[in-house]
Amino acid sequence: MNIFVGNLSYTTTEDSVRSLLTPHGEVESVNLITDRETGRSRGFCFVEMPNEKEARAAIAALDGSELDGRTIKVNEARPRDDRRGDRPQRRERW
Repeated sequence: MNIFVGNLSYTTTEDSVRSLLTPHGEVESVNLITDRETGRSRGFCFVEMPNEKEARAAIAALDGSELDGRTIKVNEARPRDDRRGDRPQRRERW
């Protein structure tokens, strides 16, 4: 199961996120999203947990908890297409 972890401090590392989730189950991977230009964290990451039951338990336990001085948001990651929402579509130039 893919989990979204948001509102992270810019100083939060992949290891600190892994340490936070590991007590709730096996963590397969942590993908901390960084800015292309600066290399600095963008304040969120995606965590892959192979066991859905453990992942749901981690979400329930950690949503609203604190990490590195910030109250984090933890929920099931949505597929990329679902995140587009109501953004206007790009128009083709003629």
